[in-house]
Amino acid sequence: MSDNFDATAWVDQHSIRTVRAETLSLDGVLIGKHLAPKKFISGAHGGGFSFADIVFGVDMANIPQLGFDFGDWRGELRDIQLRPDPSTLVVDPSLEGLGSVLCDITDQNGVPLPVCSRSTLKRMVEELAARGYTGKAAIEIEATVFEESIEQARAQGFKNLHPLGGSSGAVYVLSRSRDFTEYMDAVARRLDELGIPWEGWADESSIGQIEFNISPTDIVTAADLYVRTRQAMRTVAYELGRTVTFMARWAPDQYGQGSHINLSLERDGVNAFHNPDNPHRPSQAMTDFIGGVLETLPAATTFQFPTINSYKRLVELDGPPTTITWGVENKSTAVRAICRDAKQTRVEYRVPSADVNIYLAFAAFLAGGIIGLDQHIDPGPECDVMAWGLPAGTVPKIPTSLSAATDILVADTLLSKVLGADLVDYWAGTRRWEWLQFHTTGGDPDAGISDWELQRYFEHI
Repeated sequence: MSDNFDATAWVDQHSIRTVRAETLSLDGVLIGKHLAPKKFISGAHGGGFSFADIVFGVDMANIPQLGFDFGDWRGELRDIQLRPDPSTLVVDPSLEGLGSVLCDITDQNGVPLPVCSRSTLKRMVEELAARGYTGKAAIEIEATVFEESIEQARAQGFKNLHPLGGSSGAVYVLSRSRDFTEYMDAVARRLDELGIPWEGWADESSIGQIEFNISPTDIVTAADLYVRTRQAMRTVAYELGRTVTFMARWAPDQYGQGSHINLSLERDGVNAFHNPDNPHRPSQAMTDFIGGVLETLPAATTFQFPTINSYKRLVELDGPPTTITWGVENKSTAVRAICRDAKQTRVEYRVPSADVNIYLAFAAFLAGGIIGLDQHIDPGPECDVMAWGLPAGTVPKIPTSLSAATDILVADTLLSKVLGADLVDYWAGTRRWEWLQFHTTGGDPDAGISDWELQRYFEHI
């Protein structure tokens, strides 16, 4: 909390009537509290706002998660704290007099909880800084928008919906019906009002599917803007009588949705991934970073594919990577090395699904890169062919189920040393619980996309 921040002045200046304190659950659901101005001012200059630790103890269906160690930070519905970050304060135009602020989750003494995803990402940024690196990042946002209102979508069980913009799918189509453009234009205006810099948007591969590109910024801010942009897309959809979903795959006959992370690292003011002697090839730092990402990718899979539905996206030739590979300018690989001039050179991590907790996904990605930088890990031969459809055994595959990926994470000793054992152990417990719930409370493994997945993930993930 900045010592110079004056909460009272901010509230008065913007005629704030309510402040929404926001954070993400481990599942990536936006959660928080609405606060009266007086309460916000008190907490902003104190220890934050009380928040029951039950938010880490229930799943997305509000069922208590059992069968794994809760950790020392958990109590019997103990109060933890939402600690606001004043640099994230914005006036939200969706309601008159509404302010919103992103928060970290701490104990009563202000120490970040090991399961606070935003704090975990901050720790990874600090680890990079300790090695002399700063990062610049941008995250691509994919979603599908539907003609129906959220009320109608709920009434239909999120099935038989009509994607906005017509029933034919392609990519980069500019002849979508006016309702499609009106929605996206409204989102762009909302981002302008929120002060979120965006670069562009485009029609994506499936019907009703769009991709939004937010301008590059520092790593934590990039993740914050991802969270804020998705909420803006939801809010605008509801205001216009539409529905939007960020499910990894909402229908078996439509393409899935991802959250590609673009990252460059600077050292001494220079792009460390750029190779000045051969701009079309990666630098040693980029090679080491990619090596660590690939080495830890099997263990990191649950952070990139956190739900039962995430793995429905892993289909050959459908767009997402299915192999643990890298390549220069190769979009079929898990890690794409973009080697151009010093400004454009970066790594594109193409693995994360649209349903991730972006702080955890980004943190696991960085943890792998840090390991690679420290140990100078060789990423192996570049994949210079299409990485889909290769003969069995040619290259390693990304784990294809939540249970298999969780087992790999639990057995891993490399990633947890950087991310933290408390987080990894607790996260693994929640992923096993998610698998168990699917198989015992109505999930259908043989369905393309089951009703269980639609009810659990469509609206809030």
